[in-house]
Amino acid sequence: MAISVVKGQKADLTKNNPSLTQVLIGMGWRNADGVDLDFSAFVLGADGKVSRDEDLIFYGNPVGANHAVSLTTDNKRNIAGITDREQVTIQLGDVPGQYAKIAFALTVYEGEKRKQNFAQVDDAYIRIVDPASGNELIRYNLGKDFSVETAVVVGELYRYNTEWKFNAIGSGYSGGLGALCNSFGIEVKEEEIKAPTPPTPQPPPIVQADKPVNNAPLNLNRPSQQSNNPPQPPLNLNRPTKEPASAPSEPPAANPINLHKIELKKRGDTINLQKNSGSLGEILINLNWDQKKKSGWFGGSSNLDLDLACLYELKNGSKGVVQALGNSFGSLSRAPFISLDGDDRTGTVKTGENLRINGNMLKEFKRILVFAFIYEGAANWAEANGIVTIKQSGGPDIEVRMDEHEKNKGMCAIALIQNVNDQTLSIEKLVSYYSGHAKMDEAYKWGLRWVAGSK
Repeated sequence: MAISVVKGQKADLTKNNPSLTQVLIGMGWRNADGVDLDFSAFVLGADGKVSRDEDLIFYGNPVGANHAVSLTTDNKRNIAGITDREQVTIQLGDVPGQYAKIAFALTVYEGEKRKQNFAQVDDAYIRIVDPASGNELIRYNLGKDFSVETAVVVGELYRYNTEWKFNAIGSGYSGGLGALCNSFGIEVKEEEIKAPTPPTPQPPPIVQADKPVNNAPLNLNRPSQQSNNPPQPPLNLNRPTKEPASAPSEPPAANPINLHKIELKKRGDTINLQKNSGSLGEILINLNWDQKKKSGWFGGSSNLDLDLACLYELKNGSKGVVQALGNSFGSLSRAPFISLDGDDRTGTVKTGENLRINGNMLKEFKRILVFAFIYEGAANWAEANGIVTIKQSGGPDIEVRMDEHEKNKGMCAIALIQNVNDQTLSIEKLVSYYSGHAKMDEAYKWGLRWVAGSK
């Protein structure tokens, strides 16, 4: 039988369950008026501070504490007849000794901007479950104690000697995400996200030098949207009601974390685009790169001409390419629902090159392969210093750096975008190099017929 606790109450966890090695933390709520809640967890030292950026667990960083803390992003479990809105699995024995507690919080997404708060949220709870037996061990119902607050520190797991205990905190805060993060030792960079203003495209008919195998007509269906919360991690824990905690090490000063930007750092890293009200809206993929001129023997220069492009595959079997080569600029309003803004031949245009994806046509897409190629100049990617940024309405920028270089191969597959159950799009970092379109096509099994083209 679950122990029901109230605000400020502590409860033993492992002392009453000595064989417990893993717990599942579930959180749920009912919200009205379009209020959108985000979940986050902080893995903290004895001083109530993080020691590094990775100690913030949220949808953009779902695993931390040496893989002991893991956020469930898909396939949440139904336990005791309930499927929680958010679930976190914690391997208690694997939590490194430098950590003394794990705090759990909810924030209202853009609460101050939208004039929304926790007064509009009902039936919020946190529960601790033994996933092996399916038994609910501890439950804390938050009740209706909030008014203008836009963030709530719900509770925390903490070490007491060799045992783990739970503290029902239930403290609400105003002032937004920045103030809460600062209290945990995270310096938040409040950068303004500005969408680029690229040159107006002149979309010619879709005539592709690189001809696809088939181009069937499409049907037009409106997408629905999945809940993929943006990285809005809130909390304040400078209210430590602590008993002696066995986490002796003094953490170093935390590095700044930018919650407006998520970088996919390793090949294979994947993240879903977040939801927005009703649809994904327009998704902008921006390529920026450095133009470095090299003087030749007779005063000339060698320039890189780096082009952004994509392969696409629609659900009706239509396949093709959107690129400046062959003036295949695509279209937002008709198939393939992807367009290329222009062609930066110098690398000096501040907005770079931009692909636009019509997220309202989500159900038409199967997959999109974003790539870049060096049209002119030696295949020296280190010189280009290319960065691709994926911008989504109301969500964080997703950044992919072309930081792994391979000379003498002029084509780089940057990211694979795939339809996720007609609800959202996933972004996977590739950064793999090929000698040309045909070799890249072969690697990803696109099956197009390639012929020579020019700009």
